[in-house]
Amino acid sequence: MKKVEVKIITEEGVALPKYMTDGAAGMDVCAHIEKPVTLKSLERQLIPTGIVMEIPFGYEVQVRPRSGLAMKHGITLVNSPGTIDSDYRGEVGIILINLSSDEYTINPMERIGQLVLQKVYKMEFVETDKVEKSKRSTGGFGHTGK
Repeated sequence: MKKVEVKIITEEGVALPKYMTDGAAGMDVCAHIEKPVTLKSLERQLIPTGIVMEIPFGYEVQVRPRSGLAMKHGITLVNSPGTIDSDYRGEVGIILINLSSDEYTINPMERIGQLVLQKVYKMEFVETDKVEKSKRSTGGFGHTGK
């Protein structure tokens, strides 16, 4: 697997994000909060991570939910996946939302998301009068049934 160097600054007491298994695509990142934060049902909140990154030009870091939090507690990201652009130099924050009917408490240093490095390709639009037809054509939003 190719490795790409990403510079990182962590606030005091913040653990570096890390891969939890050899085959993991995402690095777990933790909540950098002083005291527990409780999310009520359907409440969303920006949770700081205490990290700042210098992502190489031509890449982005995607912030994704942790499947265990989503399955067991209904905790996910509002903007999933979130994108951290290569020219952003502020603290990484994760917008969590509680989609369950129960309150959920996020504890300091709890793993709250995953960071995935992705190559970015720039689109270049070419204006035209028509596009090639396809079998699917304009079908979308459930056009194939259940």
